[in-house]
Amino acid sequence: MSITWLTCAHSALAAGNADLSVSGIITPSSCTPSLSNGGIVDHGKLTSKNLDQDLPTRLPASELQLQIDCEGPTFFTLTTIDNRDGTSAVNQAYHGLGTVNDDQKLGSVGFGIFEPQADGNAVLTIMSRDNGSNWGLSTYLGHAGLTAFASPDDLRTPIALQHLSARLRAVTLIAPASGLTLLDELPIDGHATLQITY
Repeated sequence: MSITWLTCAHSALAAGNADLSVSGIITPSSCTPSLSNGGIVDHGKLTSKNLDQDLPTRLPASELQLQIDCEGPTFFTLTTIDNRDGTSAVNQAYHGLGTVNDDQKLGSVGFGIFEPQADGNAVLTIMSRDNGSNWGLSTYLGHAGLTAFASPDDLRTPIALQHLSARLRAVTLIAPASGLTLLDELPIDGHATLQITY
């Protein structure tokens, strides 16, 4: 009996085999962001004589209303993609405004989130610079960190939210005029994508 068993086992091993795997992804509730004014901050026309020659010129801050709606309570983080990457003139954690003559960086724009309300309650904006290992109080929204929201009772732990509303403030800085060729009209060409990860 044992010889017959070994022969059968050897025969089965010689027949070959195939792997079978089962895969898929279960996603949490989807979330949809929206910004007032179509997400556009328009500073209108500026004259070069109003730009500081030696220091960055800060333009009036602009605000948009940020709304995020999820199908159910969801843990999510916010970050941005700088679509003018490498052109930020004043602060590398901000977003670029394009270039003049292909080599002069026009300026920077930074974003912050203020007075967030989630599901009828006041929450606080927190940020992580180490991919979510540690969190701290910050209004920053950008590509240099992850932004989330926390209860006032625990500033180090992101919470799940379903409906969020907040003021998104944009601060625009134009590089010192002495470093810019200002012979023709120059477009302020900032562009960023708000990204939600959940």
